[in-house]
Amino acid sequence: MLPPRQRLRGAGALPVRDGAVALNGWVVIGADGSVAVVMARSEMGQGVHTALPMLVAEELDVPMSMVTLRAAPIDKIYGNLALLRELPPFHPDTRGPLRDGVEWTLAKVAREMGIMFTGGSTSVKDAWQPMREAGALARAMLVAAAAQQWQVSPASCSTQDGFVRHPSGRSASYASLAAAAAAIDIDVASLVLKTPAQWKLIGRPLRRRDSPAKVSGAARFGIDARPPGLLYAAVCMAPVIGAGIAAIDSAAVHAMPGVKAVINFSAALARHSGAGAGVAVIATTWWGARQAAAALPITWAEGAGAQLSSAAIFKEFGARLDANDGRGSGHVYHSSGTGTAAEGAGVKTIRAEYRAPFLAHAAMEPINCTAQVSNGKVWLWASTQVPSIAVDMAAKVAGVAREDVTVEVLLLGGGFGRRLEVDMVAQAVAAASAADGRPVQLIWTREDDMTHDVYRPAALARFTGSVDGAGKVLGWDNHSVSGSIGHQYFPRALGLPGFGPDKTAAEGEYDMAYEIANQRIAHEIVDSAVPLGYWRSVGHSHNAFFKESFIDELAHAAGQDGVPFRRALLAGHPRHLAVLDAAVAGAGAAPAGRAHGVAVHASFGSIVAQVAEVSIDGGAIRVHRVVCAIDCGIAVNPNIIAQQIESAVVFGLSAALGGEITIKDGRIEQTNYHNYPVLRMGEAPHVETIIIASSAPPEGVGEPGVPPLAPAVANAVFKLCGQRLRSLPLRLASPAN
Repeated sequence: MLPPRQRLRGAGALPVRDGAVALNGWVVIGADGSVAVVMARSEMGQGVHTALPMLVAEELDVPMSMVTLRAAPIDKIYGNLALLRELPPFHPDTRGPLRDGVEWTLAKVAREMGIMFTGGSTSVKDAWQPMREAGALARAMLVAAAAQQWQVSPASCSTQDGFVRHPSGRSASYASLAAAAAAIDIDVASLVLKTPAQWKLIGRPLRRRDSPAKVSGAARFGIDARPPGLLYAAVCMAPVIGAGIAAIDSAAVHAMPGVKAVINFSAALARHSGAGAGVAVIATTWWGARQAAAALPITWAEGAGAQLSSAAIFKEFGARLDANDGRGSGHVYHSSGTGTAAEGAGVKTIRAEYRAPFLAHAAMEPINCTAQVSNGKVWLWASTQVPSIAVDMAAKVAGVAREDVTVEVLLLGGGFGRRLEVDMVAQAVAAASAADGRPVQLIWTREDDMTHDVYRPAALARFTGSVDGAGKVLGWDNHSVSGSIGHQYFPRALGLPGFGPDKTAAEGEYDMAYEIANQRIAHEIVDSAVPLGYWRSVGHSHNAFFKESFIDELAHAAGQDGVPFRRALLAGHPRHLAVLDAAVAGAGAAPAGRAHGVAVHASFGSIVAQVAEVSIDGGAIRVHRVVCAIDCGIAVNPNIIAQQIESAVVFGLSAALGGEITIKDGRIEQTNYHNYPVLRMGEAPHVETIIIASSAPPEGVGEPGVPPLAPAVANAVFKLCGQRLRSLPLRLASPAN
């Protein structure tokens, strides 16, 4: 089967100046000898501005000190193929012609769609082949140019530190060869990439390139955009989910200092169903806009959304699971054997129900976007994970062609999936359309963000498991229910229908590696009036808690410790066993007064085991230390991997101990960090990361460290006080020590 179309040359040549030469869609050689690597992924703290250029520099044989970054234009060669290719819910242990054919087809479709998307822990995974090939292609072109000039065989030439060299002593810089190299056609199929033994950069713990600017304050995030003539906009959005605007008295605020206009952007967001109705107030300062927005008289048409509550949502979830004699309905994602938990003499049957709440993203940088609409053109300055989708949304709102929209992607002060959305882009463009050609920076308050997020879905899951007298697991039945992110995101962001099973709703349940002969894993989707969105580690974030907690329950019922119990169920999965053994060995024995909880979980292609060292102090759960082992394939930059694991532990522990969004009378009850807490520095555990050596291609890193954290902590709590915590966030029923 033919692979997707090439990803090395764009639809048009990269624009260059000052004597620079573009050798392909990813590499530009400067007249000063610098190498500009085209950056198609957004930097939101995950280190892609370091890891991705390493791939090009490795094959091009240049040191990282010679490399600069250049923002990618909107072009389909920069689309994310890995994301769509891995969308179908195949079990990881299932290979064969069907899966191969589906993934091949989806890769072809993704190449034609060309969606520029930073998410799903796919940045390095997706870039692994094309960016190395781009470096190798540029190197081959430069070598061929030198060989032509010297009348020697290209095979007799070598490269080092931005020079082509020959045994005769001749050498030429890449800059001097670039123009001639650009005219040489090299067959991509003839490229031979370096072997691991030849790597000089890949695998080294290089320092982050973005750190100095962030430390000094020179780094530019979305909120730092300052185009000339800038105006500011604050928003006032419907307080009730799904509410509309019945009336606005705009004249009441027009006389306030600096106010320029009041814009009802509800129509502009009709396509973005999660954002709801609202108004932007434009003023000469953001504080002036904020004060006017707060004073603006608005009558809201609350509608049916006013009846929404967390209690009612979970009641419906329970009713769905009660249907069909407790078997529920929905899609069966995986089954084997009889598909049921066994019962009978000498068999212990365990039943449990787990739940997880809605969660907000709570990124540190406030939601914002800067837009300018003038003479049929649109300019965007945005901290976005999806620049191509942002361009499409801006074009739609402004009524221009997408070719008339220019976007500058700035650093993201946290994404976690929230900036996969483009509601802020639609609002900003709608506001800028009424600003007489001046740019407008639209900024949400923290309260705006917390109460108008697209939330991690709430979920309810029931398990039935059985073990025999020897402690062998005989059966596993798991049925869960939640809303579907895909059913909402695909229509509002991509203009595609949302229907059918949603892999992200059941991931972490149906795809488990435990070798249980009889299992059935089903999930039912319930339409959600609450806006839902992708959240760091998506379905794995709660399903791992359900699955790894229940495995511990079965181990306890079997009279076994959770570690050997898991080992027996992973006998045919050596990579899982390796991370489990590494984490347990690294953790050692728990000190007096503390307990170790264990969880092992695979997500985004990587396998992670975590040991959480926990104590209970005055009725509060305290996590002191987390030892994490990860097999993520080839470790492109071990330093970044360790940082991502540390980040994931803090992020996951924030959710595990305090994250909860609740709804009453259609309103989100949490408004800021005082009632939606995130981990403080004094609460952060010591994190140790063990990277398992691997020759497999790189897999995800940004998200896999989140899912095992909550169950590891909960399993440690059970060891300490005997309380089995089955709901997130983790709260002790009564003070325990």
